[in-house]
Amino acid sequence: MSGIPKELASRIAHFARFPQTGVSLRQMVEFGQRPSQGTLLRAAQFLHDELPIRLAHRVVELDLLPDNLNQMQSVLRVKRMYVDSFNELINFPKVSDRIKDAVRAATVREATERKQLPENHVNPACSDMQRNASPHWIPSIQHRYHYEVKPTELPVEVSEYNRSFVKTLEKIKRRHDPVVTTLAQGVVEYKRLLQTDRINSSVQHFLDRFYLSRIGIRMLIGQQIELNQSQQQKDYVGVICTHTNVAQVVQEAINNAQFVCGDYYMLMTVPEIELHCPRDLEFMYVPSHLHHMVFELLKNSLRAVVELHGDDADKYPPIKVVVAEGNEDITIKVSDEGGGIPRSAIEHVWTYMYTTAQTPMLDPEFDKSDFRAPLAGFGYGLPLSRLYARYFGGDLKLISMEGYGTDAYLHLSRLSDNEEPLA
Repeated sequence: MSGIPKELASRIAHFARFPQTGVSLRQMVEFGQRPSQGTLLRAAQFLHDELPIRLAHRVVELDLLPDNLNQMQSVLRVKRMYVDSFNELINFPKVSDRIKDAVRAATVREATERKQLPENHVNPACSDMQRNASPHWIPSIQHRYHYEVKPTELPVEVSEYNRSFVKTLEKIKRRHDPVVTTLAQGVVEYKRLLQTDRINSSVQHFLDRFYLSRIGIRMLIGQQIELNQSQQQKDYVGVICTHTNVAQVVQEAINNAQFVCGDYYMLMTVPEIELHCPRDLEFMYVPSHLHHMVFELLKNSLRAVVELHGDDADKYPPIKVVVAEGNEDITIKVSDEGGGIPRSAIEHVWTYMYTTAQTPMLDPEFDKSDFRAPLAGFGYGLPLSRLYARYFGGDLKLISMEGYGTDAYLHLSRLSDNEEPLA
């Protein structure tokens, strides 16, 4: 591996041979309700094993990118972030034998006492081809993610170890904040090198895998950090809200999108957005994920409407948001009259870097998290939103009428039992 010390590269290659272990949203919630310090230590051990495997998979893939994409300066920066985090985790102290013995003695072993986590179901985002391509057997998640430990008195070193591990996770999370935008800049550099305005399918599939993995890594890290906090918000288990109010989250996304649109185009009056949603509709989800997906859809619709009708129009046709509740899914439809998308271009909207706006150049020291880059220009909004939907078993689809407008359908699984789509 280029640019990596030989011994470290050998360890990365070793970890990359192991399979990744998926976790479902419902399992995270069932595990995270009233966890003891001993249970949190078991979860820390799972992450101590699992995160280096996930990071190693991505380092190897970054190293093998074709057509000199792996040599772009921004791509090398991302690889260095992953290598540094991998190195930090594998060198983090192991749990001492004394702690192991104490926690092992308190671990629930009898089947009659043990709380079984709900069974995972295959995520629709995982194709049969992806699953059959893996030569590894992935063990049942109950054997790795969840060990229930009785709330007995444990050595003080247990809580100290948990706090120390959380500090390391917080550092890694901050380090990886700018990964999405930095890698996007790398693809911009790559396109300019090849003098092309499109990326090929192999790069597209790599970005899908890479960003899905990133969502999973940040989800596991964020969950572990929040579960170790002394106080939890009402209805929250880590970063997951067990009673996410759809109307409230969507309304907040509406307000934010309208503010950004008005500021970007310097409008006195922004297009109206009508929300049709039962006020008491709740389900288990990650509110920040839901907010981001709806915000991106609304941002696209507002931009289409304003640019079609002009920023000096007296009145704009309203954008309509309709939320429907089904047995399996909650579906959010965003409808606009922004002129629509030509049928020949529909598939291109899912391609990274496909955008009708001018692509901006970011400062090399840009370090903001995923979605604080400029309003438009990277062409990442829709592809990333679809990945966020698919991560927990949902999907995002578009139906457009050229010359009139576009309907976006955001499907969210309310069953919450789909495992992560790992590749």
